[in-house]
Amino acid sequence: MIGISLLMALGFLGAFLWSMSKGQNDDLHTPAMRILLEDEK
Repeated sequence: MIGISLLMALGFLGAFLWSMSKGQNDDLHTPAMRILLEDEK
């Protein structure tokens, strides 16, 4: 059980580090504000 939990924790850490290196968390403010702005077409 401990081994499985350590592997899962390492997997989540690897996914987090991968997402940070790919720029997934660069701009957290704009997507939240996008719903408030209307598209003028």
